[in-house]
Amino acid sequence: MKRLIVTGDDFGASDTINEAIEQAHRQGILGTTSLMVGGPAAEDAVRRARNMADLRVGLHLVLVCGRPVLPAAEVPDLVDANGEFSTQLVRAGVRFFFRPGVRRQLAAEIRAQFERYRATGLTLDHVNAHNHMHLHPTVLGLMLRVGADYGLRAVRLPHEPFLASWRATGDGLLRRIANDLLLWPLLALNRRRLTRAGMVCNDYVFGMNDTGAMDRNRLLGFLANLPDGISEIYCHPATGPWAGMEAAAARYRFADEFAALTDATVAAAIPRLGIECTAFGSLAAGVKH
Repeated sequence: MKRLIVTGDDFGASDTINEAIEQAHRQGILGTTSLMVGGPAAEDAVRRARNMADLRVGLHLVLVCGRPVLPAAEVPDLVDANGEFSTQLVRAGVRFFFRPGVRRQLAAEIRAQFERYRATGLTLDHVNAHNHMHLHPTVLGLMLRVGADYGLRAVRLPHEPFLASWRATGDGLLRRIANDLLLWPLLALNRRRLTRAGMVCNDYVFGMNDTGAMDRNRLLGFLANLPDGISEIYCHPATGPWAGMEAAAARYRFADEFAALTDATVAAAIPRLGIECTAFGSLAAGVKH
């Protein structure tokens, strides 16, 4: 059986993202989103989510390329002079692993983000992390430990199988193979840890190799080549650019991704291909969406 979760990330990062996610849910195939609780437009995102009872919302932990929820003075080893997290993912990961003081501040920040999510009153559907930082063993361990106090039951596993990914797109075969092989040791370790912790996770994810380029043709390709099991397709839709966007995001084709999520041909392909839409929370509860 082919089951599919369609997610929009970075909910709360800007009004234009929030608007696109709302419209992609109301008029398209998006059923799930991941909330940045410390994002500049988080309050607007929460207000919108409260008016969409069937939108599944999870926590998008931000530990790099953003700002903390805690005051910078409480997490000085996590931020720079401007109070911002590092944009150097490898350097940040090394510090997370080797410095006990950094780990203590990291745990405090993760708890603060869970706490702020709880304060929204929204049901916690799942948790993942910005730039997939929950792949880091230290981050995953802290996320599971802290999350146990907040009802965490489901986590994104960012495994994009290179063969299905290449068949769907027809390009970048070597890049897709390299990314799959590079992440395989961490993915195997994390899958075991998630299973031991009783977490629900997806089998596959699509969108990692095509971040910011999930247009209509790519979505149709992924749907046509979706493997059996639980797949998550995630996108970054927006109705337009916004102030303060990350440098990496400047190349994203936000409008194309938004258009793809609301495209009638894409929507019609899901039942035609025998794909069942679901959500992390439904899987965790053992209930079909």
